[in-house]
Amino acid sequence: MANNCLSLVIHGGAGAMEGRDYGRELEHMRGLVEAGRDRLVAGGAALDVVVETIAALEASGLYVAGRGASANDVGRYELDASLMTGPDRRAGAVAALEGFASPIRAARAVMEKTPHTMLAGEGAGAFAKAEGLERIGPDWFTPARRRETQRPGVGTVGCVALDGAGALAAGTSTGGTYGKRFGRVGDSPIVGAGVWADETVAVSSTGVGEYFVRTATAAQLAFRMRFGGQGLAQAADAALADVVSLGGTGGLIALTANGEIAMPFRSQGMKRAALHPDGRIDVAVF
Repeated sequence: MANNCLSLVIHGGAGAMEGRDYGRELEHMRGLVEAGRDRLVAGGAALDVVVETIAALEASGLYVAGRGASANDVGRYELDASLMTGPDRRAGAVAALEGFASPIRAARAVMEKTPHTMLAGEGAGAFAKAEGLERIGPDWFTPARRRETQRPGVGTVGCVALDGAGALAAGTSTGGTYGKRFGRVGDSPIVGAGVWADETVAVSSTGVGEYFVRTATAAQLAFRMRFGGQGLAQAADAALADVVSLGGTGGLIALTANGEIAMPFRSQGMKRAALHPDGRIDVAVF
């Protein structure tokens, strides 16, 4: 059945700082939403739009993901990402991936070419190499400029989309927190915490990942809607309240199969942009 609620939401991470100029990020996110809109209007699948949008966020170096990743406490760059499709709840993820430009593309390969949901560390790297994904070295990363102007430690990118067939998809990618312990994995590659998509709603989280893992934030939102009868706004607020109750901060983006959008955050700001079903585009940080 044709769907007239084509929608798309992206985030560039929670934890924005008052007083900083986010003009480049705002312009970049608007451009990505416009490009995603054009793909959806042309009949593109939500999964393809999510992957291509996140890959562009990773490649930009403007966010704490992909090229803008944060080094860990031994100076290495470990990247995480996850992807999920709503109609069949297929999922793929990579954790602590080193040496590759796009963890979201690696996550898609895990989903589509293996019987597994997640690959990690050296195994994820060996798989990405076998799949011919783009290799990079440590000089490829560009975190220095951002660390001079932004409080380090918070930043993830994500995208949720609804296509013309009524299918939802969600993805999340991160370069982790600056100075994180070697081997640390947060919520971004964890299905149910950093990402979720089913027939009803698609979710991508951002914030202090440990708290999102402990509260299963993304799945909790979906289950509040599916089993608790809550609306999107109520479910999103309640899921984030659970994070805050434990001492965490962050935000999320969520999109329903009816095109309803939520972009709440419990932090100083969250870089975000959305295409609404009526064609409006919102872009904001605070």
